[in-house]
Amino acid sequence: MKEVSAGMTPQTETSPVLLTNRKSWKALEEHYQGIRGVHLRQLFADDPQRGERMTVEAANLFLDYSKNRITDETVKLLIELAEESGVRSRIDAMFRGDKINDTEKRAVLHVALRAPQGASILVDGENVVPQVHAVLEKMTGFCGRVRRGEWKGHTGKPIRNVINIGIGGSDLGPVMAYEALKHYSERSMNFRFVSNVDATDLSEAICDLEPSETLFIISSKTFTTLETMANAHSARSWLLKGLGGDEKSVARHFVAVSTNAAEVARFGIDTENMFGFWDWVGGRYSMDSAIGLSTMLAIGPDHFQSMLHGFHQMDEHFRTTPFDRNMPVLMGLLAVWYTDFFGAETAAVLPYEQYLKRFPAYLQQLTMESNGKHVTLDGKEVTYPTGPIYWGEPGTNGQHSFYQLIHQGTRLIPCDFIAFDEPLNPLGQHHEILLANVFAQAEALAIGKTAERVKAEGSPDWLVPHRVFEGNRPSNTLLAQKLTPETLGKLVALYEHSVFTQGAVWQINSFDQWGVELGKVLAKNIVPELASEAEAELNHDSSTNNLIRRYRKRKETAKLS
Repeated sequence: MKEVSAGMTPQTETSPVLLTNRKSWKALEEHYQGIRGVHLRQLFADDPQRGERMTVEAANLFLDYSKNRITDETVKLLIELAEESGVRSRIDAMFRGDKINDTEKRAVLHVALRAPQGASILVDGENVVPQVHAVLEKMTGFCGRVRRGEWKGHTGKPIRNVINIGIGGSDLGPVMAYEALKHYSERSMNFRFVSNVDATDLSEAICDLEPSETLFIISSKTFTTLETMANAHSARSWLLKGLGGDEKSVARHFVAVSTNAAEVARFGIDTENMFGFWDWVGGRYSMDSAIGLSTMLAIGPDHFQSMLHGFHQMDEHFRTTPFDRNMPVLMGLLAVWYTDFFGAETAAVLPYEQYLKRFPAYLQQLTMESNGKHVTLDGKEVTYPTGPIYWGEPGTNGQHSFYQLIHQGTRLIPCDFIAFDEPLNPLGQHHEILLANVFAQAEALAIGKTAERVKAEGSPDWLVPHRVFEGNRPSNTLLAQKLTPETLGKLVALYEHSVFTQGAVWQINSFDQWGVELGKVLAKNIVPELASEAEAELNHDSSTNNLIRRYRKRKETAKLS
C-alpha cells in the first residue's frame, strides 16, 4: 500500500445531491417497475448461462449472486448509483486515513489493523502501522508465555482458564472468533466470555473454575464502561476471596485491553500488561486489534496472523477491484436494492457450518450499529430506508425453524448462504448432506413449486394452495474451500466493506453510534435511584417513575421478610 496523507474527506461534486434525486436512482426506480414482476424462473430460462455468469471470486471466496431478482441492467444501474454516490472516493478516503467519521472527527482505519509491516497509513501526519505491529508483537509475547505455561498465577500455577470481560464489540467479535476457530484452539485451556451485567453471566462463567488458574481479560477502552466494570469488580472480588485476599494477586490474574492507564493501575493491573488500541478503531471493527487478545490466546499467534492476512486480502480486493467484480460492493449494492426498492426490512445470514453459529449475532452489531441511522452526513432526515435487520442461525437447524416463513411467508427476506467445500470434521456422508441442503434451499427459494406441478404430483385441489411455493425469493451463495483463520478474516472483511458500501450510498455515517448513548446515560442516573436507602426525587416520565417505585417497594418488602 503506498503512502498517503490524512485529511478531511474531499467533497465530491455529487455529494450535495439528495440520493433520491440522483439520475441513477431515478433510473433504478423506473427499472424496478419493469422487473418487479419478473420471476427468477423466467430469468434462468431466458439466460441458460446466468448461473455461471453472475458469479465473482475474491481472495478464494466464491459468490454466486445469480439467484437475485436482477438483470445485467440492474447491476449496471446499481454500479452507476455507487459511482454517482462517490463510493470510490469514500473508499479511497478511508484507506488514506481521512477523518470520514465526521461526527466524531476520527479516521476509520480498521484496515490498518491488518496492514503488513512496511505499509504506511498516516493519521494526522503519523504512520500508524508501526504502532499496530508493536501491539501485535506485545500480544504475541504475552500469549506465548501463557500458552507455554511460563506465565504463572499468584500461587505459581499456570493459567488454564481465560475469561474475556467486555461488551458490544469487545465481546461479540472475540466470542464469534473463538467459536468460529475452535477447531484450531488450545484444548487444554478453557475460554469463556462475559458481557451481560446480569450477574448470572459472570456467575455461570466462574462457578466451576479455580481462581489460581484463571486469567481475566478486561476489555474496555476507557475502563469506565458500566457493565464491563461491574463484571470486572465482581470478578476481582471472586479472585481475592479465592486467593486469601492478597491484593498483589490481581496483577497475576488480570490484564487489560484499554487506553486508560490510570484506571487500569487503580484496579490493580500492572500497566505493562495493558494492551492499547486507538480511537480510529470502532468497537465493532476491533476484533483484529488487541480486543482479539483472547482469540490469539486460543488459536496462537501464527493462526492470528493468518486471520489478519485474510482480512488484508479482502481489503486489497475491495480497494483495487472495479465495482462490477468487487464482491463487497456488489453485496452492498444488492442490500440497497432490496432495502430501498423491494422494501425488504430484514436479511438472513445462514452459515452451513456449526463453528459459525455466532457469526449472525456478530453481524447484527456490525450492520445495525453501523447503518441504523436516520440522518445523512449533513444532518438531514433521510427519506428512504437504511439499515435492514440482520439475523440468522447455522445450518439445517434453521430449516426446521424459520425457513417456513422465508419460503411461504408474506415478507421478502434476502438470504446469504455460507458454505465450505471441505469439512473440518469429516464423518461419513454428513458433509454431502449438509451441502445438498445448502444448494437445495437456495434453489427452492428461487424457483419454487408451481400449482401445476403440485397437481401433477397428485395433490387434491383443496391441498394445492398449501403446497405451492411462490419462489422468486432472492439469495446469495458464498463458498470457500475450508473454514480457516484466514478464511474467517476474509469473511468478516467482506461484510465490513459491504456495510461500508451501503452507508456510502445512503449518505450516512456508518462509524458513529450515538443511538447507544442515551439509554446508557439514563441508566447511570437510575442506578442510584434504585439503590438509595432514602426515597429519591424522581423526574422521569410517569411510567418510569412508577417502575422505579415498584422495584424499591418490592426490595423493601423483601428485606423485611
